[in-house]
Amino acid sequence: MSELSGQASASSVVEVFSGDSDVSSEQVRAFLLENPDFFAQHPELLEKLKIPHSHKGSVSLVEIQSEQLRKKVRQLNYKLTQLVSIAKQNEKIYRVYTDLNVQLLRCESVAEVQFTLEDVLQERLQLSSAVIKSFKGPHAIPELQRRLFTEKRFKTSNFFFGRLSQHERQLLFSDSSAESVALMLLGDNQDIGILGISSSDVSHFTPDMDTLLLQQLQQVLNIILPEMMGY
Repeated sequence: MSELSGQASASSVVEVFSGDSDVSSEQVRAFLLENPDFFAQHPELLEKLKIPHSHKGSVSLVEIQSEQLRKKVRQLNYKLTQLVSIAKQNEKIYRVYTDLNVQLLRCESVAEVQFTLEDVLQERLQLSSAVIKSFKGPHAIPELQRRLFTEKRFKTSNFFFGRLSQHERQLLFSDSSAESVALMLLGDNQDIGILGISSSDVSHFTPDMDTLLLQQLQQVLNIILPEMMGY
């Protein structure tokens, strides 16, 4: 902007802030955007500029910048604290699932597998329940209910995260609390059954959850369960 250049620009900026200039605020705004180092070239202006503040009256641009910087630092510290907390929680969960997979590989029966799942997931992660519902045998899910359930909850994936209807909760978890659940189909051909993990927290399991750790658990169960269940 030719009308705002050199020392004239500095004067115009001060005049605009004081209301004594014919130069419009839009022209000054455009000039400052085009010249972000303007105040570095004219540091004497920083203390002269007075800007209205709702709580402190008029304060200098330096004071406002300092306050904004302190606010940004507080926000960054808060975000950093959150990230550290999430990282620690993720590390804990990773270790729990790693230990669980090792323990499952040592199991010799379905009853041992069930006990190990309950012991680790309920005790160490404070989840409500962990159950294996088979598709065959005396305690299998009835054929019609199994077909309706799998067609509804496993349309595009071997995993389901979220909430179930009251009938579905009763079918898989009986009277255990199941405000939100993680489900996976078991068997290389999805023909062994369903592993259900439930939480009393409605927001614990959500549809956008990552499946990496549960995929590893699924792979371990797909290795050990077929022989135990006579497949």
